Amino acid sequence: MLKWPYADPATAPTDAPVHIGGTLDPATLLSAYQHGIFPWPNDSKSVRWWSPDPRFVLLPQELRCPDSLHKVMRKKGWRVTVDQAFETVMRECGKAPRPGQNGTWITEDIIQAYSELHRQGYAHSVEVYWHDELVGGLYGVALGRLFHGESMFHTKTDASKVGFVALVQRLLACGFILIDCQIPTQHLASFGAFAIRRKQFLEIVAQSQNEMPHTNPWTTPLWPLASSMPS
Repeated sequence: MLKWPYADPATAPTDAPVHIGGTLDPATLLSAYQHGIFPWPNDSKSVRWWSPDPRFVLLPQELRCPDSLHKVMRKKGWRVTVDQAFETVMRECGKAPRPGQNGTWITEDIIQAYSELHRQGYAHSVEVYWHDELVGGLYGVALGRLFHGESMFHTKTDASKVGFVALVQRLLACGFILIDCQIPTQHLASFGAFAIRRKQFLEIVAQSQNEMPHTNPWTTPLWPLASSMPS
């Protein structure tokens, strides 16, 4: 585990940054995730490092997929790939409108930093196509048996949901134990995400550092959509 150079997230404020400042180099980013922290720049372009309490998470085996989405995913025309257009997905996420936000926290520095993590094999993207047009996607960081979700986008109704369900199914099949959703949203809550105390989350992160999934989910470029899913 890399050493985290700033304040201890376990004693940080529940709704304020762990630290303000620093750089987005790969070692610092990886150290942050290994300690349950993620970056979130603000308008001043200073990097703010967060470890909120509570933390929003999803257990892959408890994914909820409504019947209406089952029907959508059965339609011919969907194609879900992984790690085929990482930077494009990030840039599309940066364009996506967010309620209550002006602009985007996905700055050029963030794009370059996570693109380097992608080249090193830590950051991954999911791309969703409808008849060969990129209409949705998401990206995040995988460490051990945890996936830390960062952002998602869609230009077609339900496209990001299709990508998210495909990701969760794949992670479950490969032995991942937790998806870090970071902060609460109604969208993710509808899939079964819930809040846990930061102390519990940090314990899970620490315990999983030396654990590896039994199968690498990123080696299959094309993910078929399962015909049956948990509801």
